[in-house]
Amino acid sequence: MEVKSLKKVIVNKKGENLPNSSKGVDTLKKLYMNWIEEERIFTPNIFSSELGKLVSNAFLAQRVSSINSIAAICEKTGADIEEVGLLIGSDSRIGKKFLKPSVGFGGSCLNKDVLHLVYLCESLGLHEVAEYWEGVVQINEFQKKRFSDGIITKMFNNLYKKPISVFGVAFKKNTKDVRGSAALEIAYNLLQEGAILNVYDPKAERKDFIIQMKFMNYWESGYEERIVWYNDPYESSNSAHAVIILTEWDEFGTYDYAKIFEHMKKPAFLFDGRNLLNLKEMKIIGFEAFSIGKVV
Repeated sequence: MEVKSLKKVIVNKKGENLPNSSKGVDTLKKLYMNWIEEERIFTPNIFSSELGKLVSNAFLAQRVSSINSIAAICEKTGADIEEVGLLIGSDSRIGKKFLKPSVGFGGSCLNKDVLHLVYLCESLGLHEVAEYWEGVVQINEFQKKRFSDGIITKMFNNLYKKPISVFGVAFKKNTKDVRGSAALEIAYNLLQEGAILNVYDPKAERKDFIIQMKFMNYWESGYEERIVWYNDPYESSNSAHAVIILTEWDEFGTYDYAKIFEHMKKPAFLFDGRNLLNLKEMKIIGFEAFSIGKVV
């Protein structure tokens, strides 16, 4: 943890069964006061602290699922999800963060914490509350399947032995972490259809991706040779039938897509799962281009 970047610190108060913890809290509080102001150090009781952490991640996950559910409506009506996001994000009561549509949230925290909250609600007899929060996870699963199904349908329901270039498998940019990444389930869905995946990610590693595929029970015999790792995005897309963007790495928006298109099989498909690219420009190049919550 980089203390200099902290906006606030939460230190647990003494609990009924935590002898001598009050002294420890005071000591830890004094330690953090070397870097941040005292008023930004919170000392809730241990139950408030734990629940606050769960709910914080649950609220973030809920925003992602909410905007992704609206993206599905946009694609049916012709509304533009980025325009919708701009409008609701300008409401000071809501704000603009976590309102960008995507293939779904991932990582090791959001999904786990929402499900933890669901379990807690069920154990307390709050079944309606549990059902509400479980819906956040269900929308996330729906979004990943909806994206995968869109690829399959638009590519004529035939991916057998077709190379597909995958840009990004980390659950978010600037990390090599693939735990809980939406790319895991999407890769599985495409492999199930017989596709060959040519993967490029600036940091994520093949061995970690395969470990997580197996951990999530997304692994079957024959997948090993159909997941090919590349160190160059242009090489990964050479002779590919489609490019799919699954992680919001900044560099993905800077590539020469005309050059990429030139060396792909035709028709060349592009599926932007992070809305990084200008869809109109991609179509002018010649791509059969699709993104989330937009119809161009």
